Amino acid sequence: MCRWAAYRGDPLYLEELVSSPAHSLIEQSHCATRAKTTTNGDGFGIAWYGERPEPGRYRDTLPAWSDCNLKSLARQIRSPLFLAHVRAATGGGTRRDNCHPFTFSNWSFMHNGQISGFERLRRPMEGILDDELFNARGGTTDSELMFLLALQFGLQQTPVAAMAEMIRVVEGLAEKLLGSVLLRYTAAFSDGKALYAIRYATDRKAPTLYASPLGKGYCLVSEPLNDDVDAWAEIPDGSAITLSDNGLDIVPFRPMQAVVKTAPVAITA
Repeated sequence: MCRWAAYRGDPLYLEELVSSPAHSLIEQSHCATRAKTTTNGDGFGIAWYGERPEPGRYRDTLPAWSDCNLKSLARQIRSPLFLAHVRAATGGGTRRDNCHPFTFSNWSFMHNGQISGFERLRRPMEGILDDELFNARGGTTDSELMFLLALQFGLQQTPVAAMAEMIRVVEGLAEKLLGSVLLRYTAAFSDGKALYAIRYATDRKAPTLYASPLGKGYCLVSEPLNDDVDAWAEIPDGSAITLSDNGLDIVPFRPMQAVVKTAPVAITA
């Protein structure tokens, strides 16, 4: 399983999540503590937003701990919204096109999880895409394809609802073609304004997700960046998060049902 971290708030140097903390994302890439695989050495990537609508992006197939450019970039780039990811491949070769985050127009996306039986589901999933989105597919992962399907289902207009519809369709295909459904999905995505995240699994064993205030913003991570356990709130399985100018909001996420808005959940240091 992969590890990732995301931030939204007042501009912050990427190193505050990527390289500086005691259990930074680079540290997690070779010593993860809350994942099935402790080593995430199949590539890495960062996407950040600045003065232009579309994100900047840097990806490579090297392990994150061995790329001096990543540390240098993280020390120099300051952004109000960024995503960072280290990969442990569960499908798709170790190549740059398969490294997260994936981008399309002003959107960025990264994922931790998998679809069981993806090789049998890939072609019917690709068949749903229109020509523009199909031609935008650069790699071979289930993660990128799920991102493009969410765009097909209206991610640019209704982000959480589009993700719910994408997962509903994938689950339906799996039930029809495989006779069973197993999907684990913990993802973060952004349009450069708000930051969204979803934690969901059909077997209630979704990859972990935590949230914490950081400076004048919030960070979302696969596992805490330090040993201050009181600073990190675990996001429940079956949740959708929105980080915007209105703060942090958590609502239930059920692909087979309508997403019903509830009162925000307070997360404090």
